[in-house]
Amino acid sequence: MNKGTTFDVATLFATYEADRFSLHTRYLNEQMVRVLRTIGYDVGFCKGRGQYLYDREGTRYLDLLSGFGTFAVGRNHPAIREALKSVLDSDFPNLVQMDVSALAGVLAQRLLAHVPYLEKAFFANSGAEAVEAAIKFARAATGRPGLVYCDHAFHGLTNGALSLNGNDVFRRGFEPLLPDCVRIPFNDLAALERALASRKVAAFMVEPIQGKGVVLPHDGYLEGAARLCRRYETLLIVDEIQTGLGRTGKFLACEHWNVEPDMVLLAKALSGGHVPVSAVLTRKWVFDKVFSRMDRAVIHGSTFAKNDLAMAAGIATLEVLKAERVVENAARTGARLLRGLTRLVQQYELVKDVRGKGLLIGVEFGSPSSLKLKASWNVLETASKGLFCQLITIPLFKEHKILTQVAGLGSHTVKLIPSLTIDDSDCAWIEEALDDVIAGSHRVPGAVWSLGKTLIDHAMRPHA
Repeated sequence: MNKGTTFDVATLFATYEADRFSLHTRYLNEQMVRVLRTIGYDVGFCKGRGQYLYDREGTRYLDLLSGFGTFAVGRNHPAIREALKSVLDSDFPNLVQMDVSALAGVLAQRLLAHVPYLEKAFFANSGAEAVEAAIKFARAATGRPGLVYCDHAFHGLTNGALSLNGNDVFRRGFEPLLPDCVRIPFNDLAALERALASRKVAAFMVEPIQGKGVVLPHDGYLEGAARLCRRYETLLIVDEIQTGLGRTGKFLACEHWNVEPDMVLLAKALSGGHVPVSAVLTRKWVFDKVFSRMDRAVIHGSTFAKNDLAMAAGIATLEVLKAERVVENAARTGARLLRGLTRLVQQYELVKDVRGKGLLIGVEFGSPSSLKLKASWNVLETASKGLFCQLITIPLFKEHKILTQVAGLGSHTVKLIPSLTIDDSDCAWIEEALDDVIAGSHRVPGAVWSLGKTLIDHAMRPHA
């Protein structure tokens, strides 16, 4: 294109918006299109602002997925948009590979100010890339091959990250993965010590709160893990890719337990919802083992890491978190939601637990005691484990305009990870909607269980 060429992306979106499903069926993931049509999520979202989405009819939805936690400060935040416009309007010398980035230096300085026991930052493009970098750093720093991770952990889907994935459904069909990776139960310090006792383990990688299922650590678990890692000279890597940057009501979730890991992994929310970016924050001695001499200055990196748009998005996100007291809002509204939703456990026999910290909340369902409900539950579980949760999420979406999903394949937990900017009216919306839908699930026969039969029929139907 020459300098006079203009290209209107808004017009392109409007032209092809109604064709999104046919385009994806032909050129992208047809199975995802089938899923969305089956569960009725094919409304055609056309706009996002803050914690809300708007479909092609202009109907407003409360988004409790927030891009799996990416939109911590909401969609299309004006301050982040202006920061990105500023970069585009400034003709910066971006990605000069034989230079260093001023904006990367600023973002590193400001991130590390929140984590003062760590001294160095490494930037990449995604959470999975941060995990891959952490694996390499740990092995280089310790000279050991072993990696320990937890059952049900989720650290990403690239090859190294997948090797530390505690969910077999994601691993199946992609083996062999990295050698010397040991899986242990979460919340089991004895198992961790057995794994570390060989003194061949480079690192223990752990989520402070497991995202798949919203599983919290037992009292003393993370502190005990840190002590064991020090005893056996193993690095403690805390994956804060979803829990970090205020999600749990503190800048890092591990702050709830006063744990100071050797590496912290960040991504998702750091992007401001616009430009993918991730960070590995680590101790200087670890970093220096990797980048140990001038001839190893480029021993690990990524072409687009530290690009000016990504760095500006990260800097602007930190500014918004501070200026708008977003982390404090997450703590306050999260505490309110936990109080309100915990009452459902006493009210409804299908609700087994409500747990979380800040605005990372799981509502867990389980087998009821009454005979009619139990029979219906067993039919669903026999057809597909965890299917009942779709009988909660689909009416939440269709009848109450709330977008959420199950916390993992085969899970009995519905996960709430909204933007950290939600307010009291949003909390009331969530509480009232869940109360209504869960009440409906206790009526047998009823619309919810008819929906269950429809889902079973769809699941059993062969794809033409």
